[in-house]
Amino acid sequence: MSKSKSVLTRLLQIFPQWRPQMYFKASLTALSHAMEDQVLAGLEEPLVIASFQRERFYRQEAQRYRRIAQKSDQVYVLAAPETEFKNCSLDYETIAFDSDDTLTEEWHLIVLGASYASCLICQEKIVSKNQGMTGGIDNNRRFEGIWTFDRQVTQQAAHILLNTIVEYRPELQEKAEFARQQYLPPDIVTQTVAQPNNIDNTTWDVTSNNPDPFVQRLVTYLQAGQYKLIKANRSLGDKEHKERLINSVTTAIRLSLDPDEILQIAVQKLGEGLGVCRCLVYRCKETDTTATIEHEFLNQGIASIKGQTWPLKHNPLFQEVVELRDALTIDNAIHDPRLSREQEEGKLSGKSLQILVNSCSILSWMLVPIFYRGRLLGMLELHHCGPKPVTWKEEDVGLVNAIATQIGVALIQAEAYANLQDLNEQLEALDRTRSNLVAITGHELRTPLSTIQVCLESLASEPDMSPELRQVMLNTALQDAERMRKLVQDFLTLSQLESGRVEWNIEPLDLHECVDLSLSNVRARHRETPLPKIENRVKDELPLVKADGEWLVEVLAKLLDNACKFTSTEGKITIEVSCNSPYHLEVTVSDTGRGIEPKRLETVFDRFYQEEGALRRSTGGTGLGLAICRQIVRGWGGKIWAESQGKDHGSQFHFTVPIYADQMSTEPPKPTVTRSRQSRTKTKGKSKKIS
Repeated sequence: MSKSKSVLTRLLQIFPQWRPQMYFKASLTALSHAMEDQVLAGLEEPLVIASFQRERFYRQEAQRYRRIAQKSDQVYVLAAPETEFKNCSLDYETIAFDSDDTLTEEWHLIVLGASYASCLICQEKIVSKNQGMTGGIDNNRRFEGIWTFDRQVTQQAAHILLNTIVEYRPELQEKAEFARQQYLPPDIVTQTVAQPNNIDNTTWDVTSNNPDPFVQRLVTYLQAGQYKLIKANRSLGDKEHKERLINSVTTAIRLSLDPDEILQIAVQKLGEGLGVCRCLVYRCKETDTTATIEHEFLNQGIASIKGQTWPLKHNPLFQEVVELRDALTIDNAIHDPRLSREQEEGKLSGKSLQILVNSCSILSWMLVPIFYRGRLLGMLELHHCGPKPVTWKEEDVGLVNAIATQIGVALIQAEAYANLQDLNEQLEALDRTRSNLVAITGHELRTPLSTIQVCLESLASEPDMSPELRQVMLNTALQDAERMRKLVQDFLTLSQLESGRVEWNIEPLDLHECVDLSLSNVRARHRETPLPKIENRVKDELPLVKADGEWLVEVLAKLLDNACKFTSTEGKITIEVSCNSPYHLEVTVSDTGRGIEPKRLETVFDRFYQEEGALRRSTGGTGLGLAICRQIVRGWGGKIWAESQGKDHGSQFHFTVPIYADQMSTEPPKPTVTRSRQSRTKTKGKSKKIS
């Protein structure tokens, strides 16, 4: 039931000679209370109609209207509901109008009795920021309307609002009709009414009624006070606007610790707040020769200079700012002597600067340095591009200087946070390493130690144990001892690799032989355990590679061993080599196992990584194997990475090995990997894993 015209508009159509007055909210509150107090202090039973914009405004006055309702049974209160306000008939009539009704922007109070009449009909006026007012602040809300004791105007306003009440609550038709008969003339209609000759055309005409002299003095005081407040607010508007701008920039840039975001927010807020044609900021030091414009704000129709190189070293304006360590302003760049003087030694010529000014359409110019404790961090520039030059005010320079100071603090905080974040990441990595080390070593050492202890205690306490059971006990103890040895060896190996204490024996190698040796190693260690099918697709015709033979076999063996752990015996493992580059070979170990989640393809190479958790995994190991592989591959300058489509889709591990550059000999030199390997594979007659 939205109304297209406000009550004020309709009332002024009936009384076109009346002129609306401007009111602050404080004035309206005082006038409303004066009218309500007149009802509370009198003995009459007047018609009272109050229209609040929102329920929250009504709640502040609800107690007063309960007291007014004790004086009269013709009390109507209108408001837009927000929580509990609704159509109701209790102490007085409440009317809940639609949230899109024009009444949400109006403030009305009508008091109509037998011996007195008064009405306050107002509509809220939205004040632009350019007027120095803050419409969002409650005390500065402004209204436009009529306040009068004229009975004819009051009756017309009551007639309009009674119609609205009946439209929203038809069940009040009879009660509203009774109010019309009692308080309104029988022939009243909402049409243009001739103004009596004895009524002055002002908004507080009181010739037809003689209100209390105190009320008249109150009105005069409030009206005069309003204009004084308007004048004061206009004089304070600029200061308030600048303080709000500084606060908004400060708040915005301190919400971020990203230097680029800080600078972009600063130029955007500053450019919008000052209304300049172009605002830009760039990072620079006093010794820089040039700077690149990376952050700018543009007003409509202004050409962008983002990405351009800005001269600094031989720029007299930049050098003057650095020397003065203060802002520099140019009101008219066309006639400024610094831009028209002849070339000086070691400086950019005035002609060259003038070309820069013309290309960027700079008419008025402000340069403000961004310092922090004497260190130059950057430069703020404001450009006015016409059509007429502007005079930079002292308060404008002070405002930009204050914002530049805040930018400097924010940039230093961002740098400190970045350094602190790097340090925290290192500390977190160390803490994770420590936690994983404690968890894994505790589990991996405690379990085999317990088994060895049980086996040895059984052998010591059971002299009559059968030879078969005695052999089982010994084998179990030996297996767990080997498991502990491998754990310790992995720790030592990774420690040597990460600390750089490994002596690399780089030599030309036949990759096919290294693959065969790694397959033999894996099969020897799993001779009593069924393995998935391993398919060797490595071709014989491959160029020699340049790497350490022992470590290359170690990488291949660990990748194959890892594939065997996570692939069922019905699955398949494939190893192949491709030559996609003239500089290196790419080795791929693929399996059809349970795969890896895509988001964890990088973390699988971290130390102690265990997909199932350190103490809940179904397969053995310390989580160091892939970390060792990564360190080895990096040692010869290669890369290693993993690929997988996700769970139950298998995985592929790739690493690169550099190709041996000198391949001129028809018979390649025999790699030493076999001899080195044989020299280390005899330990008590069993195969020993190279670590």
